[in-house]
Amino acid sequence: MSRFSPFSRSRAPQLLTEVLSRTDAFAPLRAGVEQMSAIRRDLDALLPDYLAASIEPGFIKDGKLALFAAHNALAARLRHLEPRLVADLQARGWALDGVRIRVRPQAVKDPVPPKQARMTPVGAAALQALSEHLEPSPLQAALAKMAARHTKR
Repeated sequence: MSRFSPFSRSRAPQLLTEVLSRTDAFAPLRAGVEQMSAIRRDLDALLPDYLAASIEPGFIKDGKLALFAAHNALAARLRHLEPRLVADLQARGWALDGVRIRVRPQAVKDPVPPKQARMTPVGAAALQALSEHLEPSPLQAALAKMAARHTKR
């Protein structure tokens, strides 16, 4: 006899759309999720990468699309792009009158730890020898600089 209840068996992860399509009670939620993912795809296509990655779309309410920016500078940039963005979204079939831009700060990310890689003296000498045999080029300069940085220790 199993110590686990037959009702608590583990299941494989399921797509959100599959879970929401099981019953009609989730129909409004499913429509909202589909709308947000469609808006996300259109925003990714219309906005530059740095901007699209730092905003989150909200719902359309009273003809206004809510956009949440990661910080004030991105919100200001979005406000400059608002007329063109609204026109482009309208051309893609969205019934919008405007955009409502809000700032929603993202959690501060941990600083990147300093590199811990170290090169052996033999490796640094090999890089130095290679850089001396190459023609002057950006690669030759980079190898010489790397070799010099690791021979100082």
